[in-house]
Amino acid sequence: MSYQTLLTHLDNGIFTITINRPDKLNALNKQVFTDLDAAVDEVYNNADIKTAIITGAGPKAFVAGADITEFTGLNKDEAMALAKRGQDVFFKIENSKKPIIAAVNGFALGGGCELAMACHFRLCSENAKFGQPEVNLGLIPGYGGTQRLTQLVGKAKSMELQMTAHLIDATEALQSGLVNHVTTAETLLERTKDILNIIMSKAPIAISKIIECINIAVVSDSSFTNGKNGYDKEIQAFADCFITEDMKEGTAAFLEKRKANFTGK
Repeated sequence: MSYQTLLTHLDNGIFTITINRPDKLNALNKQVFTDLDAAVDEVYNNADIKTAIITGAGPKAFVAGADITEFTGLNKDEAMALAKRGQDVFFKIENSKKPIIAAVNGFALGGGCELAMACHFRLCSENAKFGQPEVNLGLIPGYGGTQRLTQLVGKAKSMELQMTAHLIDATEALQSGLVNHVTTAETLLERTKDILNIIMSKAPIAISKIIECINIAVVSDSSFTNGKNGYDKEIQAFADCFITEDMKEGTAAFLEKRKANFTGK
């Protein structure tokens, strides 16, 4: 499938989605959201795709933010629709049963940071910069940034970053838990694929259940009711895995001291 604003490539189960507007620092506009929505549908529906990477074209930016030219003249209802559209696409990424990893090459600001945070986890290059500078425009994050940044770095750090519009570098992003690994720009995609190849060697159904359960864990705070729901979901997901062919294969391989051959059944 071809896209106006994306480049896509499937290789050995890994589907690489590259936001391709380098002259605009890969800023998110309506067409990017349309293309990204369709590309994530492709991840969901194409059995040959086992995992995915989202990255940006060019050496400067992952995504430097939303395309602010599209904000001009919007009324309140239109602004709400804009935010909901972004959140819907990012929820689709977050809730994918197949791992979608962000490879952050350069600036990940505003909507770009929000896109990276919607992925299941993040790697970045040494020149990466992260931030939610919307307050400089008299705005706040609208694509989930107030929630996901708080989940990842904690309330106090999230408050400071969003109220000051301060940008953090790759080292601080790693220390704060925003990213999992920092690499050179040259090895970023290679390192991301190495991790995905490890994940693809595991049982696909179990991986999807891990995503579901962890997403429930971070949706809420310390509320007992929501926490209990997470534990209940884990019991159900554990039982769902127990009746799969992959569970039988995995346990047999362990007892027979051999490598498991998972089929996703």
